[in-house]
Order: sequence, then C-alpha cells, then structure tokens
Amino acid sequence: MTETPRWFAEAVAQRPTHADVEVEGARVHYRAWGDPADRGLVLVHGGAAQSGWWDHVAPFFSATHRVVALDLSGHGDSDHRPAYDLEQWAREVLAAARAAGIAGAPLVVGHSMGGWVTTTVGAHHGAEVDGIVIIDSPLNEQPPEEERLRRTQREARFYPDRETIVGRFRTTPAQETMLPYVRRHIAEQSVRETPRGWTWKFDPMMFGERVLLRQLLPELKCRAGFLRSEFGLVPPTMAGEIDALLGHRVPLIDLPATGHHPMLDEPLALVTALRALSGQWAVDDLL
Repeated sequence: MTETPRWFAEAVAQRPTHADVEVEGARVHYRAWGDPADRGLVLVHGGAAQSGWWDHVAPFFSATHRVVALDLSGHGDSDHRPAYDLEQWAREVLAAARAAGIAGAPLVVGHSMGGWVTTTVGAHHGAEVDGIVIIDSPLNEQPPEEERLRRTQREARFYPDRETIVGRFRTTPAQETMLPYVRRHIAEQSVRETPRGWTWKFDPMMFGERVLLRQLLPELKCRAGFLRSEFGLVPPTMAGEIDALLGHRVPLIDLPATGHHPMLDEPLALVTALRALSGQWAVDDLL
C-alpha cells in the first residue's frame, strides 16, 4: 500500500498545538489536541521515539478528549538530562497533562518503553490518573529500544541530508511491515538539522537499568488495560502471566496481525481498542 488513504490525511491535517513545560530543570515539549474541558488522554511514546508517533492516532480522540502527547526528556524536542529514570519521566507525564489544561485525572497510554513509564505513573501516582493502558511491554526484559542503544551506540550519528537520514529510519525491535505513509511521517518528525549534519531527536545515552515490568505491575494503584500485539514482544504465555499478576481483573486485548509497533502497521486496530477501553470505562463511571 503506497497511496495515502483519506483517514490518514485527515488525521494529520488536524495540527496539534505545541508548547513546553519546565520539569525539574528540563524543558519538556508536548503536543495537544481537543478541548481542555473534555476528559484527559495522555500518550507516551517508546524509547528513542517522540510525540509525533501519535500524530495520526490522537485526532481520533480529539472530539471527546483533551489529548496530550509529550516528548519525554532525552527525546524529540525536549531537553536532555545527565541521567534518566522512570519516576522522573512519570512526573513529566503528569506535568505535561497539567500544563496542557487537563483538570481532571487523565487516562495514560504508553507504548513499549512508554509502558514502563505509564506503569510507573499508575504505581506511584495512581490517585492522579483515571487509569493506564500498556501497549506490548514485556514482563521480564529491559526496554528493547534501550538495550539496543546500550549495546551499539554511545554518541549521536550524523547524516549529510534529510532524505538520507529519513531513509535510514528503523524500529527496535525490527518490524518489516510499516504503512509507508505512516513511516514517512514519523521519520520526518524524528530528525533535526545541526551544524554537523542531520541527526535523530533522541539522546543516545538515555538508556538505564529499569525496574522490570513484572515488579511494577503488582504495585498498580489504578485501573489498567493491556494491549498485546500478535507479532510483538508478549507471547500468549506471557499474557497469561500478566493476567495472573493483575489478579485476573484487567482487560487484556489482542491486536491481530500487528507487530510490536501497532501505530506503524495497524493504527486503526489500535484506535479501536483504545476507544473500546476508554468508552467502557466512561460508562463504568456513570454506573
């Protein structure tokens, strides 16, 4: 599929507002869609990614939610720090939500490494959120994006022009199936020009030793949902372990025919699952 479909063109045409908030000495950038008076939804990207990964997803919620997608420090257009930890990133999530005008408790959704961040929000700040959703974060490993950086990269890489670096866009873990128009949009949002050439918008030293998701999940103090990509990092046996860890009381939703990055290959399935969860929780709140 190479032709850009109407749904994608209309989604990215809904331009977000861009703003910054200072969090503990670092400037944290965020994008926002929708009315601040509506229910809050915060989208947290994975490692080495940035808020533009949600540009074609967030608009599907902007009619009913104030949607915020932030660049965690060390990513995108946010500042770098000497070191990074999950609790600090969790505080950035809540600070971005407040700065964007979300008055109530938001629903927080995190993908991959962002799932660790989101689970930390739910474990340490559960009373401040409406719930969390984790997308394809494995139980017993370090975030895969950080593991690659730990092994292979210690400094920024530079490329001679924009087209060269955009053409080098890859995911970790590798994913063969990516909608080309989504890939192009995200790749273009992921680069910046410097005096030394074009480079990626993440700190190559942002990796760290993270608490395992297995250790975080039992500490959750809010409602939660888990989305598992069929061809991702959470096999059915691990999904069963997650279900047991969460007391068999949390919805686990399989996203069929998706890789680890569902916003790249099956974004409408991802939107449908998130709509179903948030819609059901909104109904539950009325009962």
